[in-house]
Amino acid sequence: MRRLNVACGIVHKPSLIFFDEPTVAVDPQSRNNILEGIIKLNEKGATIIYISHYMEEVEFLCDRIVIIDKGHVIAQGTKEELKEMVSTYEKIIFTINNLSIEVLNKIKDSNHFISIDYQEQLLSIKYHKQEQNLLSILALFKEYNINYERITSEQPTLNDVFLKLTGKELRD
Repeated sequence: MRRLNVACGIVHKPSLIFFDEPTVAVDPQSRNNILEGIIKLNEKGATIIYISHYMEEVEFLCDRIVIIDKGHVIAQGTKEELKEMVSTYEKIIFTINNLSIEVLNKIKDSNHFISIDYQEQLLSIKYHKQEQNLLSILALFKEYNINYERITSEQPTLNDVFLKLTGKELRD
C-alpha cells in the first residue's frame, strides 16, 4: 500500500514532492526501493521535501536539513553544519588484550579525551571530535608495543545531533 501511495503521488511527474514518513511500516526491500526512487526523482530535477524521524534516512538523502522541535525550527543547515553546531564526539573502539593501568592513564591524559571504558578486551574511548585522535592513540600503542586485534572509529551521526538539540528524555 505504501509503494502504491508513493507511485500515485509521483505519476504526474511533479517538480515539488513532499514525502511524509514514506518508509514507516515497510519491509527492508520496499524501504530500499522507496529511497532509491526518491534519489532518482531528485536526480531528474524534482525538489524533494522529506519529512521523517528516521535520522539515518535524512542523513542519507538530504542536502539541507531543518530540525523542528515542538513546532519550532531549532537548527538548519547541511549535515556537516549541524554536526558542527553541537559538541559531538568521536568514539574509537579496540579489541585488545592486557592493557596496563599506565597506558590507560596515558590515554586519559591525551588531548581531546572525554571518557574511557575497558571491559572484557573491549576498549572504548570517546574524544572531542578532532582529526588526529586515531593517529594519536595508534602512536601511543606503537610506543608501548601494544597489539590490538580490531579497531573501529565511529563519527557522530545526525541522530546524535538531533538528540543533543532536542533532549534525550522520553516524550508523550
